[in-house]
Amino acid sequence: MLKTGIYVDAENIRMCGGYGMRYDVLVDLAGAGYSTLLRANSYLAEDRERTKDDPEYKQKLYRYHDVIRQCGFKVIKKIVKHFVDDEGILTTKANADMDLAIDALLQARNLDRVVLLTGDGDFIRLVLALQNMGCRVEVIGFNHVSHELKETADSFLSGFLIPGLLPIPAQNGQERKRGIAINYNPERGFGFMRFYNLTPEGLLPESVFFHCSKAVDINDSLFNDSSQIFEFTIVKNPDNNSRTEAWDIRALDE
Repeated sequence: MLKTGIYVDAENIRMCGGYGMRYDVLVDLAGAGYSTLLRANSYLAEDRERTKDDPEYKQKLYRYHDVIRQCGFKVIKKIVKHFVDDEGILTTKANADMDLAIDALLQARNLDRVVLLTGDGDFIRLVLALQNMGCRVEVIGFNHVSHELKETADSFLSGFLIPGLLPIPAQNGQERKRGIAINYNPERGFGFMRFYNLTPEGLLPESVFFHCSKAVDINDSLFNDSSQIFEFTIVKNPDNNSRTEAWDIRALDE
């Protein structure tokens, strides 16, 4: 069994498209297959001045922290600090990068695999250090992920592609999927959408046929961009022997 640790740079994830991420799905992902989850840490910011003056904010924030704890995570808070510069401009700072890096390095001695949720390129040195300790490092991010961080990690997966991690609203009562286009033939206007299912064995890839006529306001060139994520509905086409196809395809904007 691979002993796994999850480290979530929660503020980066929140600011880069991952607001509303489901921590319980993250636990299922990390513990799937031949893995057992040993450590799960989430690093969050708390504005003590605001919690002191805004009871509604305080209640929502602490309720959110409780939900994360109920999923099995340890919540590590970084208190927001306010600074006024010489020109009288107020700035705030709540960077938990150092806390996350130190914890990951100390705890990695008992881990085989580290799942790091962030898009921040400042963690490249941490990834290299963990790999040199013998850990496999997998990065999950949403928008604005450092290209060098993706290349340094043993694997990178967009959080948008993990089923249920960031729920997709249903349309007309139909479940929506997210995936990437593969094997697109621009001359004939068709290809396949690759998407994932989360099972007890881990993430399993599947593919479904699509035609560009079922896309909504999408430039064909996007279908050859391996980083572009699409949302779609899987249906059985009654005009094509009920073949399963991807319809109502929309590009997910960063």
